[in-house]
Amino acid sequence: MSLVGKKFPNITVDAMSEMGDDLRINIFEEATKNNKKVLLFWYPKDFTFVCPTELHAFQAALPEFEKRNTMVIGASCDTNEVHFAWLNTAKDNGGIEGVTYPILADTQRNLSSVLGILDVEEEVYSEEYDAVQIAGSNVTFRATYLVDETGKIFHESVNDMPLGRNVNEYIRLIDAYTHVQTHGEVCPANWEEGKQAMNADRKGVAEYLSKN
Repeated sequence: MSLVGKKFPNITVDAMSEMGDDLRINIFEEATKNNKKVLLFWYPKDFTFVCPTELHAFQAALPEFEKRNTMVIGASCDTNEVHFAWLNTAKDNGGIEGVTYPILADTQRNLSSVLGILDVEEEVYSEEYDAVQIAGSNVTFRATYLVDETGKIFHESVNDMPLGRNVNEYIRLIDAYTHVQTHGEVCPANWEEGKQAMNADRKGVAEYLSKN
């Protein structure tokens, strides 16, 4: 079920800072109390292969997000201790040394369960052990959420494990949403900052299509 147009879950999760400080972060509160947009991206595991390329890509684009009043926050189901070890591993050794945004440690899977982004193929009850057993990795897919200043989700996407994200697309989406907020116009296909938007009516569509 899509969460677009709904408030982001008001759930607080452990997190790790670049300095090794244990944090508690609530995405909804980060957006509303700071009057900022939030980009939250989930990845499957620390110390893997596609994941560090994504964390470094978001770090490289961090100035662009900051110019757009947008906080970047990473997230996985690893512990703070594992995050800290990865943050202290050199880039040329597969680490994420140099990443400066916080990383959620959803070890209890409270938030990722509510979002519905865990790789759980099946839950089977075992009568022998009187317990539920899970088939699947029980870690998150590459899910991304864009949250506005009111705590509302205006974009969500989920990639399978092998598929890395295009960071520039999230910058484009933030620009488009900000344009809508500022000007009240809607943004057509392939819209980028500086290009023509249009009024959300038949005349506006007709005028746009006649010029493009």
